[in-house]
Parts: sequence; C-alpha cells; structure tokens
Amino acid sequence: MSVVLAIDAGTTGVRSFAVRGDGTAAGFAYREFTQHFPQPGWVEHDAAEIWIAVQATLADLAGRLTEPIAAIGITSQRETVVAWDRRTGKPLHRAIVWQDRRTAARCDALRDEGVEPLVRSTTGLVLDPYFSATKVEWLLTEGGVVVTPDLALGTIDAWVLWNLTGGPQGGVHATEPSNASRTMLFDIRTLAWSDDLLDRFGVPAAALPEVRPSSGRFGVTAAGAGVRAGIPVSGIAGDQQAALFGQACLEPGMTKNTYGTGSFVLMHVGDTCPEPVDGLLTTVGWTLADGTRAYALEGAIFVTGAAVQWLRDGLGIIDSAEEVAALAATVPDTAGCYLVPAFTGLGSPWWDPYARGTIVGITRGTGRGHLARAVLESISLQTRDVVTAMSEASGHPIRVLKADGGAAANDLLMQLQADDLQVPVSRPVIQETTALGAAYLAGLAEGVWASPGDITANWRLDATFAPQVDTATADDRHAAWTRAVERSRGWDATSRPAAAH
Repeated sequence: MSVVLAIDAGTTGVRSFAVRGDGTAAGFAYREFTQHFPQPGWVEHDAAEIWIAVQATLADLAGRLTEPIAAIGITSQRETVVAWDRRTGKPLHRAIVWQDRRTAARCDALRDEGVEPLVRSTTGLVLDPYFSATKVEWLLTEGGVVVTPDLALGTIDAWVLWNLTGGPQGGVHATEPSNASRTMLFDIRTLAWSDDLLDRFGVPAAALPEVRPSSGRFGVTAAGAGVRAGIPVSGIAGDQQAALFGQACLEPGMTKNTYGTGSFVLMHVGDTCPEPVDGLLTTVGWTLADGTRAYALEGAIFVTGAAVQWLRDGLGIIDSAEEVAALAATVPDTAGCYLVPAFTGLGSPWWDPYARGTIVGITRGTGRGHLARAVLESISLQTRDVVTAMSEASGHPIRVLKADGGAAANDLLMQLQADDLQVPVSRPVIQETTALGAAYLAGLAEGVWASPGDITANWRLDATFAPQVDTATADDRHAAWTRAVERSRGWDATSRPAAAH
C-alpha cells in the first residue's frame, strides 16, 4: 500500500505527515522554526529556515516509511508573504507573517479613501493588515524589495512548492485559489488575480504565482527536497480550508471548527460565491481538476485556547492547560459568572478591535472552578455566535459541528458546545485534519482516492456529543452571554480614533 505525504508549514513549525489509502496515519515528523519580532506588532519568519525545516521533516519521515510515496500535498499558514529572487533562490526580505500589524495605518488610510467596498466585493475579505496585499505593498515600498524580472512573490505554499520542484533549476511558481483568496488581491468569483487590486497596491502581476486547481499535479520533486526525485506534488490548500476538506465537509451546510489558540469556523456554502456577509469572511474552499469549486464562510475567533493559557500563565490557577477540564468539572455551572476573552478585541461576528476582556457576575462564592468553567463556556458561546451568523447568512442550518484542533480533546468543552448549539458535535479519530486535507487533495489527483466519496468513507468518528440540555436552557445561557459581550464592546476608548467617540 502506498502513502501520501502532507507538508503542513504552520506558523511556529513544519509537520510532515503520512497518510495511508484507508485514511489512517503512517507517521509524522515535526520541526520548529524561529519567530522574529523586530518591532512591537511586527512578526517575521526566515523563509529559508522554513524550507530547511521542510527538507528535514520530509527526510526524517521518508527514512522511517516502508511504503512507497504516491504523492505530496502542501498546506500552510495562509496570509504570510515571501519575496525571493528566482535566479538565486534567496529570500529578499524576511517573510511578513499573517499576525503582523505594521500596515494597520495603511489599512485605515485606504478605508478612508473608500477602498474597502472594492476589497469586500472582489475578495470577500475586510480591509485589514491580517491579509497579504498591504504586506506586499510594504515590501515593495519600504522593505527594500526591488521589482525586477527575477522577482517572485507568494504565500508560503508557493515558496515551498517552488523549492520542492527545483527552485532556481526550474521550480514551479504556482498557488491555488484557497491561498490566493487570502491575499486581498484575488477575485474569488473569476478565480483570477484582480487587475484593479494589483494596480491599487502596486503589485506586478508577473511576480505572482500562476493559480491552478487545488487538486492537480503542480510538478514533481527535484533532487535535494528531502525525498526521492520525481514524486508528484499534486495538492495544495490553505490550512483552514484543508481542515474543512480533511473533515470531509464536502456538502453545503457542513461545518467544522478548529479549536486552537484561537478558533476558525468554516462552513461549506456550495459552488456559487455568496454575497459578502457582515461579520464573516467569504473564501474559496478548494477547486478540483474537473472544475468543481467550493466556497466557504469563515469566522475567526481570536481567543479560545489562549484564554486557557491565561488561566495558567496570567492567574496561575492551573499548572497546565490539561487541568482546566477537571477544574471546571468541580462545579455544575458558573453560578452566573461570564468571562468574555476579548484580550485583543473581538473577531467574528463583531469585529470590534476596541472590546476588552470582561468578567461579570462575580459573587463572594465565585471560585477557581467557576472561572475555569466560564472560560470553557466562552469558547463554546463564541462559536455559537459565529455558527448562528453563518446559518442565517447561508440559509443552511447546521446539522452537526465537526471539531478538531488541540482543545477538541476536551470532552467537557465538546459537551458544552453541543449544548450551546443544540446539535451534535463530532470529533474524528485523526486530529491532524489540516495535513489530512492536503494529503487527500494530492491523492485525489493521483488516483489514490477515486473520488471525494472515498474521503467521506475514510472519515472515522472518535466520539459524538449530543445536547444534554433543552433549548430554553441553552438560550438563557446565551442571552446572559450576549449581555456580557455588550459590556466588553468598545471598552478601550483610549485607543479609538477621535471619529469613533
């Protein structure tokens, strides 16, 4: 039996993952890379170090496999941008990471100029430094990157693909729609780079990668890639879209949430691009070689697992994140205490950068267990807000939520989520759904899996959590949560521009 490899080039490290034809894991290797913070709010990566980590993890994993490798897929952090020289293969500046906020003022200026409606209607995004366009503009205007015929620009997937397939010796410079849709330069309806936005941000089209289907052969590995030469590289997707595919959310209305430091809820909404929805992002899920396309609504929740870390590091009421479930289970409820973890503002569906963390309902009887439970409830209730907005916008009421990510292992959280949504929550056996999705896209192109139906058949259930409270109880809890959210909103008046007062 052959295996398919997936390269998951994340924000803090690279994981290479092997998947068998039956969807089971055959091994993985992981390597961290350095985070650079040259100024407050600036976050950078050394793209050359990321490529070294890719080579190292591929070599480590391939050296332990006994099965032949049929194909390779790539998934990665999405909005991070790299500029490099095609002739030398060297990066021209450190990669500017999706978390980087150096272009916030530029985004404010563009919003004042009335550019946001164009961005919203063309890309499905909001005008924010989170996305790639203003990062690329900064590299070309302030970062010392000069436009020449040898300039290459791309997100991390394009950088990894180019190196895998030969780099300066004939490397393929390409990407696919799910990553391109996060650049704020891509028309998600025509599935092509937007001339209007390229002009607006001063980005040369010739430096950008060719956009190809997410599933289809991009090229083959070259010598020095960490694996043998000649292996097809046949699937690419952004991390959250890859997780949607890996969770087999292949029909409209199917929804997943990845519970990490923050959480990302994505709902498959069909093959037609929907109109922009307030509070949510519209993104391309994937495209297949036969022309099939999928769109998704996305809700970004900034603080979920990070709130558990705050209990550990900020308050010291737990020694490890794993303790939170046991502590929260020492009480039957929060006794009316609600915690809104708006430590860096609120994401979807509010998009309020001036909100701040709030705890309400404290009494003399409030203890550590109540706070721990309130944190878990905040993760679940924020997810309910996003899912409700998605269901109302798409016309697809959610039937089940598929959960993955580190915090999905917390049974109490999964039960709270089922109670708040009033639908079942399903957790798969394989939690590496991001890598799994990239592997499926690659294997689908190379015939390892004959059709998307095989991917659905491979999805294996670990546990399902059914609602254990009635709708009225869930709605009462949500109503109290909503009151707490309103008290957190707009709190940091000192940071707000004068026009917002």
